[in-house]
Amino acid sequence: MRPLSTDQIRQAYLDFFQKKGHAVIPGASLIPENDPTVLFTTAGMHPLVPYLMGEKHPAGKRLVDVQRCVRTGDIDEVGDSSHLTMFEMLGNWSLGDYFKEEAITMSFEFLTKVLEIPLNKLAVTCFEGDKDALKDTESAGYWIKCGIPEERIGFLPKAKNWWGPAGKTGPCGPDTEMFYWVGTSELPPKGSNPANDDPNWLEIWNDVFLQYNKKEDGTFETLKQQCVDTGMGLERVAKVLQGVESVYETDRMKSIMDVIHAGDMRHRRIICDHLKAATFMIMDGVAPSNVDQGYVLRRIIRRAIRSGKQLGIETAFTPGIAQVVIDQNSAAYPLLAKKSSAILETLKQEEAQFGKTLHEGLKRFTSVAETLTGKIIDGVSAFHLYDTYGFPLELTKELAAERGLTVDEKGFEKAFEEHQKLSRAGAAQKFAGGLADHSAETTKLHTATHLLNAGLRKVLGDHVWQKGSNVTADRLRFDFTHPDKMTPEQIKKVEDLVNEEIKKDLPMAYHLATVDGAKKEGAIGVFDDRYESQVKVYVVGDGSFSKEICGGPHVARTGMLGSFKIQKEESSSAGVRRIKAVVSGGPKEIDVAGEA
Repeated sequence: MRPLSTDQIRQAYLDFFQKKGHAVIPGASLIPENDPTVLFTTAGMHPLVPYLMGEKHPAGKRLVDVQRCVRTGDIDEVGDSSHLTMFEMLGNWSLGDYFKEEAITMSFEFLTKVLEIPLNKLAVTCFEGDKDALKDTESAGYWIKCGIPEERIGFLPKAKNWWGPAGKTGPCGPDTEMFYWVGTSELPPKGSNPANDDPNWLEIWNDVFLQYNKKEDGTFETLKQQCVDTGMGLERVAKVLQGVESVYETDRMKSIMDVIHAGDMRHRRIICDHLKAATFMIMDGVAPSNVDQGYVLRRIIRRAIRSGKQLGIETAFTPGIAQVVIDQNSAAYPLLAKKSSAILETLKQEEAQFGKTLHEGLKRFTSVAETLTGKIIDGVSAFHLYDTYGFPLELTKELAAERGLTVDEKGFEKAFEEHQKLSRAGAAQKFAGGLADHSAETTKLHTATHLLNAGLRKVLGDHVWQKGSNVTADRLRFDFTHPDKMTPEQIKKVEDLVNEEIKKDLPMAYHLATVDGAKKEGAIGVFDDRYESQVKVYVVGDGSFSKEICGGPHVARTGMLGSFKIQKEESSSAGVRRIKAVVSGGPKEIDVAGEA
């Protein structure tokens, strides 16, 4: 195997697929653009969903990129040898171009020829088939053709080897996963594969074949445009190639670990992971708050600070760790260096603020301890100290012991489990709308954000810029830069402007342009780094009211929106306001805006 650095692996992947005819596109922001289902970009395919569903991508039918991702479901597990909050996903796509044979052949070539992973340490899995779709012997056949022994191919059910749809309906299909042998023996025993010997195989890559469309009645039909969506975890591959025991020992992670105060490995890993994730979140425009992305950012910063306290760090340390993250990653992500001052200042302020919260937590602990009728602090109170004031159970136990008290640890665990169930249920509910939810109502509301953005700029001024949006089938949520609470008169004026454009029933279409060209023609947009070559510019009517860079989709005519109503205007974070609005009326079936 080639002992490549993390940076070398990343570049080798891009170079390989570029030579195979793929256009290299920049990774998107961690804040999803008009994605109704997730707080953060959690996979490389998320920014590309409209194109996987049939929209034309400005860069063509073959794409490759490196996508920074954040997944929040396992934050409490971070600290072990494998979990990460933020990671990089290497991905290549075919949008109706090549399919299974070429995807598998290229994957095999990259693994064995570029990374030089020995064939006898590789295994794969394929879909075993069910009532909805046949066993994927086609993919298995291509692997055998490449040289993978038949005994190294396992077949698994939908739970393991099927992707999607992201919502109730939409593109989906079988996938084939690639694994590396991590068992204690040098080579896997005869007959071993991930289907029968799962603990000894590490998944490193996944090729998804979007072959079917799941319909509302639950049946599946073959898609007209069949696509390939792949994802390879950069940190996992670095672990394999560098021959280390955990992702925290890979070159880019180890450099951060080395500057963290010596002591308990779990707390050092929490600091490393959380502050790296926080640095990238702030780079992409997230500010600490008590809602949505800002809440997650605040939570991981505070969890890192708590771990610092457990290691005996008494002085401010988060900006120093972030500076190492910036220094290590700026070559691949130049925006880190550009935003370094904002990143460091945000962490400095949050650390200082949390110091005050810890003080309040100590007062709360004292109150709980002094009102006890016995010698045991109940689990709910201990969890409240953890959840509200950031007190780890270990700290509460130490404080209790100083007073001759104990803590109901089982009660704490029960409260913690209930909290996790609620959190996961909420996350599942949020995801239920589906990335692929380009329904008529969602498309209408997405279009309404463009009209709202234009209306806000006309009423409040050109300092207004979109800071994020979240669109479901029921409502839109739009965050924008503005220092003051809007007056009722301003809200009414914006509402009226939007409804005027709806009543005009103006046509809406897009054309392709370079980012510089789009700016010169007066288009607005805050996602300038999304593509290197061309972007879509959606234009309402003659463009005098709204002309905006966006991936789509949108309605073909503004009259399809019916009517627009602002339900609420509130603060989102410092200098950022939030509007929640709905549309009503209009046709249930719509036409989608096409290319002009």
